[in-house]
Amino acid sequence: MSAVKWGIISTAQINRLFLAGAREAEGVEIAAVASRDRANAEEYARQNDIAKAHGSYEAMLADPDIEAVYISLPNSLHIEWSIHALESGKHVLCEKPLSRRAAEVERAFDVAEQNGRLLMEAFMWRHSPQTARLTDLLGQGAVGRVRMIRAAFGFVSQRDQDVRLQAGLDGGALMDVGCYCVNATRLLAGEPERVSAEQVLGGDGVDVAFAATMRHPGEVISHFDAGLALDSRDLLEVVGDDGSLLLEDPWHCRNPVIERRRGADTERIEIEKANSYGLEAENFSAAIRGDAAPLLGRADAVAQARTIEALYRSAETGGTVSLT
Repeated sequence: MSAVKWGIISTAQINRLFLAGAREAEGVEIAAVASRDRANAEEYARQNDIAKAHGSYEAMLADPDIEAVYISLPNSLHIEWSIHALESGKHVLCEKPLSRRAAEVERAFDVAEQNGRLLMEAFMWRHSPQTARLTDLLGQGAVGRVRMIRAAFGFVSQRDQDVRLQAGLDGGALMDVGCYCVNATRLLAGEPERVSAEQVLGGDGVDVAFAATMRHPGEVISHFDAGLALDSRDLLEVVGDDGSLLLEDPWHCRNPVIERRRGADTERIEIEKANSYGLEAENFSAAIRGDAAPLLGRADAVAQARTIEALYRSAETGGTVSLT
């Protein structure tokens, strides 16, 4: 398979993780980077050994050599620039979350289909061997009947002018880290039937602490907490009537281990290390070449946004919100 030539739209901090993974991936060539400032783009390209720098996002999209773009802009710009890229003939891997509004996600996928291009939401943890092993274990009945799921992801934001603390950029704990918890519970328990949420506001009006309980098909309950003002927390636990599975590094997957617990007994299931960002870029490049299907598609992205939308509505109104 010939390598897909990628461009990166923005010089955000998350790029360093994506770049490290992409450079390990087969079929992936990082060929260009774009910034709103040409000098910034050139400096970034020099520091990261990227051949070409563009002084605007539009210039990147006009580059005939670029086949796919990775969009790491602030959340509020994801849909706008995904659509611009798709209409310019580029395939798009957009950082999570695509949007907090399901209708916008639907519109972006409509544009992708109209232009014969691929669009994927970049939840890198879904590409990890640890996640695959977790779903395999559950499929094999490792915990019996699943009854409850717990998830957590949080840290304390200490950066001045952090875009995650700005309401105008669709910041907030749910959008930044809570979306992983939502994504996990949906993957493991199915789409929620109803949700109930609470939030604490900070920054310029975004949620800096967010907690929710969700009801899923088959009488499964999930609950999660997420924060930008909480001490570091990373947790995913699936509890059944015959044991539980615990992941203490579910999102970054740097030290992939699953603890299988039954009563007083604990079994540690070690999983091979792999770069989730690299696997994500590899999957998308293979999909572009027609050699694989994108791991995540329209249905998953729309359902993700629909759940986030319902969670915010619940937190804002103080009531339970039904999704059925």
